[in-house]
Amino acid sequence: MKVYAFLAEGFETVEALGVIDILRRGKVDVVTVSIMKDRMVTTSHGVPVMADKLFEECDFSDGDALFLPGGLPGTDNLEAHEGLSRLIDRYYEEGKYLTAICAAPRILGHHNILQGKKATCFPEYIEDLYGATVTGNGVEKDGKIITGRGMGKTVDMGLLMLAEFTNQETSDLIKKKIQY
Repeated sequence: MKVYAFLAEGFETVEALGVIDILRRGKVDVVTVSIMKDRMVTTSHGVPVMADKLFEECDFSDGDALFLPGGLPGTDNLEAHEGLSRLIDRYYEEGKYLTAICAAPRILGHHNILQGKKATCFPEYIEDLYGATVTGNGVEKDGKIITGRGMGKTVDMGLLMLAEFTNQETSDLIKKKIQY
């Protein structure tokens, strides 16, 4: 399983790094990708993070999932990136996993990917989840779409993704190891 996690200036620190950390603890291959001109990306709270690769350095054909963290203006920057926009559509058409937390599920909504699916997001962006059944749950999975409500649900989202991408035993083991 290979997950591409996208970082843009202003992404939410805990949402991104918490999910990435949990997945890597579970031995999932996670590649962090900067959509900016530099691998060094600064979070919405001023934390500099070095991405593994630049968007232009990746092929993405070997990936199984995309992860979009929330935060502002990070979500706006992700949505404005044309290459990422095309990649989201491609992964959806190919039946691959699309995962997003907080404000970022609105990107999936704007791509009309959530039509008829259960989803959740930060409450301010519910109207952007076009056609979705918005549950208000902390984390929601519908097929290969996984969405999370916000930073406080990061661990839940990471563990759900880990169970989905590996197995429940691995997720339970990591949950125990992190004292959750």
